[in-house]
Parts: sequence; structure tokens; C-alpha cells
Amino acid sequence: MKYIGAHVSAQGGLENAAINAHAIGARAFALFTKNQRQWQAPALTAKSIEAFKAACAQYGYTPNHILPHDSYLINLGHPEADGLEKSRQSFIHEMQRCEALGLTMLNFHPGSHLRAIDLDTCLTRIADSINMALEQTNGVTAVIENTAGQGSNVGFDFAHLAAIIDRVEDKSRVGVCIDTCHAYAAGYDLATDEGFAKTWQEFDNIVGFNYLRGMHLNDAKKGLGSRVDRHDSLGKGILGTRCFELLMQDPRFDNIPLILETPDETLWAQEIEWLYSLA
Repeated sequence: MKYIGAHVSAQGGLENAAINAHAIGARAFALFTKNQRQWQAPALTAKSIEAFKAACAQYGYTPNHILPHDSYLINLGHPEADGLEKSRQSFIHEMQRCEALGLTMLNFHPGSHLRAIDLDTCLTRIADSINMALEQTNGVTAVIENTAGQGSNVGFDFAHLAAIIDRVEDKSRVGVCIDTCHAYAAGYDLATDEGFAKTWQEFDNIVGFNYLRGMHLNDAKKGLGSRVDRHDSLGKGILGTRCFELLMQDPRFDNIPLILETPDETLWAQEIEWLYSLA
């Protein structure tokens, strides 16, 4: 079964994420557990945790289909000691928030070398950061998102993801989330039948489907290999609709959260309905 949703707002209380997801017909959802533009956040209260869990139970959302996203400020491959330590502490804190909420995954962008260290050093720092977070938490999987490769970001090549995973000590608690827009912008041609098959065969050979924990379903405003991260609404971008038709008909993408991050949230209910019609 497919579990499709969107990255919904939790403004006014984390429980509102489940309420907002239900309102658009989602069977899965993503959220920020804190303000993604700030380093610090007030501690979760017992009341907030209980309200979130109750709302998820009421609308039938299980942790397997909830994919929280960490702060955009975090860079686990930061070249400078101060920036790296600040990022690591924030990431550990967000993993601990997920644990407190009973969630089992935290999705994150791997990081950037900022053109100050080499690629391999950056990937090692990311893996070391994950290891530190896993040591200080229980039951939460660190889910690495592929990137478009914009600027000095790493993670746009499947080989980068595999290298990070290879250096993570507890491989039962690391996974990946593939964003369709990011993959296309990075040069993986998901737009055609042949390119779709080739991309996922390459993914399986290099990373392995056993590590796929979720996906972000986004069309792309920029072209194949552009290395520009610009999402578009489904069917309105250059990636087009064929990718999503193939995804919905492929059992390899069953039972994981498939999350919209498309820019027009007024279309989310319509996009979700269309995706389910394909499945």
C-alpha cells in the first residue's frame, strides 16, 4: 500500500500536523518538531507530547509513516569546529525530540563542505555526526536525504550516500530519503521509463533498497543535471508526470512515507488524490 502525504504545518501545536494531514487526505506526513530557522527550541512538555500522540492515534498515523525533518541550519559536515559542534548538538537534540514523541525517523540534508575541506573529509564528518547522535538516542533512525548538489552541498551522488552509510556503525538505524526533484537536478533521469529503471537499478546497486525509508515527491523547475534545487507542483515542472505514474505502480515504494514538498499547498489534497488514483 502507498502512504502519501505532505510536509504540513505544526504551527500552534505539534498535534496540528496530524490534523492538517488528515484534512488533505494524507496517509503519511512530515513536520518540523521545532522552528526550522532557529537553533534552540523550548523543551517538549508532557502535555505537548501527549497531544501529538493522541492526534496521531485518532487519525491513524503510525511512526512508520511520519517523516520529521530537521532544521535547515544544521550542517553535519561543517568544515569549522564551532559550526560542526553547534550542528551536532542541534541534530542530537532533534533526534531526542523525535524519541520523546515516539517517532522512529529523522530526515536531514547531509551537509556541505563549503569548499573548505575535501569531499571525503566532509562525508566522514557527517558519518561521525550520525554515530554520535545514535549513541545518545534510542529507536530513531537517521534518514539521509539526497540533495540537488547546489553550491557545495554533498549527497547528490548515490555514492555519497553509500559512503556515509558505510561509515555509520549501527546500520540498522540509518537510511535514506530520495527526493525526486533533487535526483533529477543531480542528473538522474527519472522522467522517462528507461531513465527511471536505470536510476533505481543504480540506486539499488550502490545504496540498496533496504535503506530506503521514505521519499519526497516533487516536480522540478530546472532541468536534468542543473544542480538547482527548485521544486514545482506535480505535472507543472520539467520532470513531468511519468515519474510519478511509475512510482505509484511500483511495489518497491510501498509502506514508506511518500511526502509532497510541492510549493502550492492549496494543491496538496488534489495532488494526493491524483497520486492515489495512479496506485
